[in-house]
Amino acid sequence: MQHIQSYIKNHKDRFLNELIELLKIPSVSADPAFKDHVFKTADVIKESLLKAGCDNAEICQTDGFPIVYGEKMIDKNLPTVLVYGHYDVQPADPLELWDSPPYEPVIKKTEIHPEGAIFARGACDDKGQMYMHVKAMEFMTETNQLPCNVKFMIEGEEEVGSVNLSKFVKNNQEKLKNDVILISDTGMIAQDVPSITTGLRGLSYVEVEVTGPNRDLHSGLYGGAVANPINILTKMIASLHDENNHITIPGFYDKVEELLDDERAEMAKAPFSLEAYKKSIDIDAVYGEKGYTTNERNSIRPTLDVNGIWGGYTGEGAKTVIASKAYAKISMRLVPHQEWEEITELFKTHFESIAPEGVRVKVKPHHGGQGYVTPIDSIGYQAASKAYQDTFGRTPIPQRSGGSIPIVSLFEQELKSKTILMGFGLNSDAIHSPNEHFGVWNYFKGIETIPLFYKYFTELSK
Repeated sequence: MQHIQSYIKNHKDRFLNELIELLKIPSVSADPAFKDHVFKTADVIKESLLKAGCDNAEICQTDGFPIVYGEKMIDKNLPTVLVYGHYDVQPADPLELWDSPPYEPVIKKTEIHPEGAIFARGACDDKGQMYMHVKAMEFMTETNQLPCNVKFMIEGEEEVGSVNLSKFVKNNQEKLKNDVILISDTGMIAQDVPSITTGLRGLSYVEVEVTGPNRDLHSGLYGGAVANPINILTKMIASLHDENNHITIPGFYDKVEELLDDERAEMAKAPFSLEAYKKSIDIDAVYGEKGYTTNERNSIRPTLDVNGIWGGYTGEGAKTVIASKAYAKISMRLVPHQEWEEITELFKTHFESIAPEGVRVKVKPHHGGQGYVTPIDSIGYQAASKAYQDTFGRTPIPQRSGGSIPIVSLFEQELKSKTILMGFGLNSDAIHSPNEHFGVWNYFKGIETIPLFYKYFTELSK
């Protein structure tokens, strides 16, 4: 790709300003209060695709938030790349923990990002990474270097489980027909250690409710005589792991793939400092399933975590009550071959079975998705590897991620094509947390690398 670095340099300020304007829109899909902002963001993305060179772009309505589709088809005999991303973001709560307002983007220098990082909700997940593809498209069309066909599918419900995407994909298979799917919603090992995500964990997300008496009770008059739903819930949750942090749900591990020693040895070659890892999140020790390293625990092993727990009185001062109800939200990260719907049912059956007399338990499934592994001998992976080699000067490391993008397995099932995960974020970018950010260097490096993927994928497909 000729002149890509000079093109980025000449348009650097505009590229940053466009992303900043996009980040100012609070497109929170989980909270109905932000509904209008989500729809507004879809309109902005549509216009961005048209300005970037798409021959057409449209807002595809769903039963929820719209999907933005765009395309530029230059020759039916050439390969087609389908770019997927999402424009919705996580809620910014707790707001008081942000150093600057989440929807007032600022660029600040950090130890990891000496060139500066954009601090805002959605900066890395996924507006910043999605917008790299829009700007890469602009470069290829403006300089007449687009080597193949391209389609965009940018959704607004990823952070709430891609509720309507499945139906859209199933009903639009011809429209979405492609040779490879390209996503940037993952990360890399370090600024100087590029990596390509080759595996994703699946997800099962549930909410549990424990009900005791028919109303909140005085803890003096009733304490010790009736089951306290909060006490019971915490005991039930504690029992979900044994002394080795092994999950105790019967059948949970039946389909878990045990990696061979040589595969685990290859994973261990990735540079990793346990001390730096602990320092980055201010802990004095790591914790997890016995017999596995930290990098294995957060990538190739399934997990069960409480994401929220509440009940009773949590306001200022004291209120001595035994709560009528207690609640928790629980997520299980799954590895390939574990079926998320089966795991959800196993959890439900087990959790209800361990409830003692005196309380009633409800398990409400929310959403989930399958894990995914992409082969490193595919044309898509090879094209991505060559692209990284050109821009980083070294071969990227294949890496399994602990995160989940449930729709990736859906894409392979319905569209019969492989997905390549070219992420440019870092684990330290605080996605889903206060002070989320995305390095300016990473943003431009993505715009520089993505067009090379198109080049090499087209060449290798001949």
